[in-house]
Amino acid sequence: MWSYEVIEQKMNYIHNNPVVSGFVQEPQHWKYSSAIDYAGGKGVLEIDFI
Repeated sequence: MWSYEVIEQKMNYIHNNPVVSGFVQEPQHWKYSSAIDYAGGKGVLEIDFI
């Protein structure tokens, strides 16, 4: 990944997959998503912020 914009695009795509699939209403509602951490919460898995 060659720029922050590309990284952000890929991260948004991954975070929004459960929403697009109809499993949850918001990305941070998916239990195993790092979107929880980016929304200010604490997810199940440890992440390194980029």
